[in-house]
Amino acid sequence: MAQVLEFRLPDLGEGLTEAEIVRWLVEVGDVVAVDQPVVEVETAKAMVDVPCPYAGVVTARFGEEGSELPVGSPLITVAVGAPASDPEVRTEGSGNVLVGYGTSEAPARRRRVRREQQVPVPVNGSPAPPEVVEGPVPVISPLVRRLARENGLDLRELTGSGPDGLILRADVEYALRAAASQGRPAPAPTVIPETPHAPHIPAAAPATTPAGTRVPLKGVRGAVADKLSRSRSEIPDATCWVDADATELMRARAAMNATGGPKISLLALLARICTAALARFPELNSTVDMAAREIVRLDAVHLGFAAQTERGLVVPVVKDAHARDAESLSAEFARLTEAARTGTLTPAELTGGTFTLNNYGVFGVDGSTPIINHPEAAMLGVGRIVPKPWVHEGELAVRQVVQLSLTFDHRVCDGGTAGGFLRYVADCVEQPAVLLRTL
Repeated sequence: MAQVLEFRLPDLGEGLTEAEIVRWLVEVGDVVAVDQPVVEVETAKAMVDVPCPYAGVVTARFGEEGSELPVGSPLITVAVGAPASDPEVRTEGSGNVLVGYGTSEAPARRRRVRREQQVPVPVNGSPAPPEVVEGPVPVISPLVRRLARENGLDLRELTGSGPDGLILRADVEYALRAAASQGRPAPAPTVIPETPHAPHIPAAAPATTPAGTRVPLKGVRGAVADKLSRSRSEIPDATCWVDADATELMRARAAMNATGGPKISLLALLARICTAALARFPELNSTVDMAAREIVRLDAVHLGFAAQTERGLVVPVVKDAHARDAESLSAEFARLTEAARTGTLTPAELTGGTFTLNNYGVFGVDGSTPIINHPEAAMLGVGRIVPKPWVHEGELAVRQVVQLSLTFDHRVCDGGTAGGFLRYVADCVEQPAVLLRTL
């Protein structure tokens, strides 16, 4: 007799509670090996291939492509040690831990699945009448509850097909399709009658919404919206900026790349300048713990950088940027940028930043007022480098000019510290030899 093991959607990263199924990589009936990817999901942080810790035959999949599943909900079931046609027994998990994705949850107990718990099968096109469930409704997914609520469906009328009669999204969708096939309208919302002695208050006219296309605020876009909203609501930020002559920095980079070694990127040089500036002004490499009412100054610089991708804006993090030279920074920026473009960044590569560098000059703009990447304390913005008239050594000349802007958390420092940081960055851009003093 087969052992049918249930694999649940594991914890995919810090604070993530759900994931969207992008593409199934296996079908029911396929044979899978241990740690073989079975589904591609998108979280608020990254695209992830989820591997299965069991080897056997896939007997069921939960969730359609494009649907969202909460962490901990059933993902697939795998028959181990026997043909997939025997779905009678579920046993405890194999005990394998999916490294990096937190599947070391308590295993399910051994039990039998009662066939009467399955979704009623239509006979001659008519669904069997459901048995009304007494007591608490067996639903753990807020997504399932929302789907039922929005469609006026009473969950107490459903019999769940999940473990112990758990009502799944598939059960709700089946019931809605059955109602639609019979031409039954969705139940109307419950109206609370007026009390006999209460004054009549006319209902407000429904708000009109202009015609347009609605785009779900979820995935990367939703995560960005949440983080930026939190930043603006919690952090009292301020911005200062300065124009700098980047001509010598561009010449220095050209000279470095003319030696025949690995190419040094402009972003790497700006990052090297940032880490040197943070060593002088550590207040900006910090975070605020309001619960303890403390400013936490961080020892390491984990440098985030903004990268625009087809999936939206992501901020990969270069760990221990303060300990890297320009060549190492160039290589790491290139690696993380490619991973961002292909959607293969891991949650660990998108978290843990302490300071962010935003090179919005690649979009052809001169300046901006960056929003701090919560819970960090500052972000340096770099505009495009363009030829402009500039007074150089007492004479008017055409120089390569860039605008630098610093948005900072006013709780961690005052304007003098922020101005000192930005002025040091500008001095290094104008005279790269200034960096030699910190090496």
